[in-house]
Amino acid sequence: MLKNKIPATAFADTKPHYNILDGLRGVAALTVVCFHLFEAFATSHIDQKINHGYLAVDFFFILSGFVVGYAYDDRWETMSIKDFLKRRFIRLHPMVVMGAIIGAVVFYFQGCAAWDVSKVSVPALLVATVINAFLIPATPGFEIRGVGEMYPLNGPSWSLFYEYIGNILYAFVIRKLPTRALSLLVLLAGCGLGAFAIWGPYGDICVGFSLTEDNIIGGSLRLLFSFSAGLLLSRVFKPVHIKGAFWIGGVAIIGLSAIPRIGGSENLWMNGLYDTICAVILFPLIVYLGASGKTTDQLTTRFCKFLGDLSYPLYMVHYPFIYWYYAWVKNENLTFEQSFPGALALVIGSVVLAYLCLKLYDEPVRKFLTKRLLLVKNSA
Repeated sequence: MLKNKIPATAFADTKPHYNILDGLRGVAALTVVCFHLFEAFATSHIDQKINHGYLAVDFFFILSGFVVGYAYDDRWETMSIKDFLKRRFIRLHPMVVMGAIIGAVVFYFQGCAAWDVSKVSVPALLVATVINAFLIPATPGFEIRGVGEMYPLNGPSWSLFYEYIGNILYAFVIRKLPTRALSLLVLLAGCGLGAFAIWGPYGDICVGFSLTEDNIIGGSLRLLFSFSAGLLLSRVFKPVHIKGAFWIGGVAIIGLSAIPRIGGSENLWMNGLYDTICAVILFPLIVYLGASGKTTDQLTTRFCKFLGDLSYPLYMVHYPFIYWYYAWVKNENLTFEQSFPGALALVIGSVVLAYLCLKLYDEPVRKFLTKRLLLVKNSA
């Protein structure tokens, strides 16, 4: 008979997480929230504060490749592709659905001159909710906000779309590559990403959230390099002794994200070069240092675990309220100083909501799905 208690090895990824990497993931998620807050006061990427917060996605992709390689590379003799994809679905998809639902619930409170949501019918909203929950990109006919997002109810879902592609590529192709071939793939993808950033149309890699040609190319390059680089790092990783890895990595992520736009609108290549250095060199280095370090006291260990547990739910639930905040700022013509209480409430509220979603929804649903989809073979 199937025991009532689900073993941790079935629910987690069978291997312990790196505590410091968990903490750094949480720091990156908080920088994303701050980056999105300041979108309300920017006329373009050129003048936005916390200017390079979008690079956190590249950090997430590197972490994902590293953790997936660490957790699964040595298990393929006993694990099928189907079981791997089930595990990734269980880990990722409950919060995709929750993000879509939250986005739908608050949709009509997000009206401003940038998008008139009052013209969107309830049936159209329901259709948008379903396709977002199934992670189907919205084509122009279903893009109910009208600003070209793949997921107009919860913008950050775009990176989960690419995350799924990365996991599928890993299961069917990339994991089979010898280390030398994987290194060549990382080199070529890194060159492609750098070329897009430096000589591309934007002077940055803040792309992937739309179905335009540039976004598809840029988003694909971001995923292909970062996920493959993380996987390569997991194969060749040999820890070095380093003290304070969490604090070094955390400060580095915040600092690199907060750097103002480089080169202005006249020299887009300068900012593209900065993005390339961050994504291709510095972020893999931060992951390497984070994986090498160890927490040495109980408080830091708990703090890193809290940040790591919170990071994914926070990333997936905060953005519907960013739309709301954006509309409030634009409708009332507020400065950041005038809107600061609302901004603070948004950050704190998003953290609280993310924690509640984690404990009351995400973890219970993942345990239920694990029992039904992974452990059913063990039942009598």
